[in-house]
Amino acid sequence: MALQQIATNREAAEIYQGAALCKQKSMELLGEFHLPKGLMPLDNLVEVGYNRTTGFVWLKQQKSLEYRFKAIGKTVSYEPEMTAFVEDRRMRRLTGVKSKELLIWVSVSDIFIDKSNPSKITFANSTGLSRSFPVAAFEAEGEGRN
Repeated sequence: MALQQIATNREAAEIYQGAALCKQKSMELLGEFHLPKGLMPLDNLVEVGYNRTTGFVWLKQQKSLEYRFKAIGKTVSYEPEMTAFVEDRRMRRLTGVKSKELLIWVSVSDIFIDKSNPSKITFANSTGLSRSFPVAAFEAEGEGRN
């Protein structure tokens, strides 16, 4: 499914390759959409694409990454390919990102910051379950790689 969406949105997209440029562009995109820059702590990116017309973005990395956000005590898994539709303060229809809850991995499908409470960021899955955390926990590129 992710490959199909990437292929569909690739023609009109801005595409960047190379680890340093991809890291820079992913940080710029997060900033452009008023999302915390530490939300995607990915250093081994090989491609970033963004279709401004549809809002579709994809990130490809060499291999999966597990990252522990120490401020909230959560481990997140980033697959080799991640996709989302981005808009101001929101990523929707997100693929390739999972959070460890107790002993199971739960897919994250929506991330948003409510304008009425910009200090909280909410992560939801496709069943409608969600959890909110302080935005500050995702603002800086912290330590915690597994």
